[in-house]
Amino acid sequence: FSAAVAVARAQVQQEPFLETSEGIGINITCSHPKIQRTDYIYWYRQLPDRGPELLVSVHKDSKVLPNNLGHVLVSADRR
Repeated sequence: FSAAVAVARAQVQQEPFLETSEGIGINITCSHPKIQRTDYIYWYRQLPDRGPELLVSVHKDSKVLPNNLGHVLVSADRR
């Protein structure tokens, strides 16, 4: 699986890489100009020397991530 290919094909707009230390929170934003009402949004994390790990899939509104890792908020226009 190549994330770069998937991102380019999907027209996802987000920071390509963000890093933080334990206990320091960050906001990660992501948008897509042509997202459909039926599309789900998937968030992954990838720790050093590990494969991608699915954190959450969300359709609308907001959802708490497992293990108190944060939460995902989908804007009303889903963009």
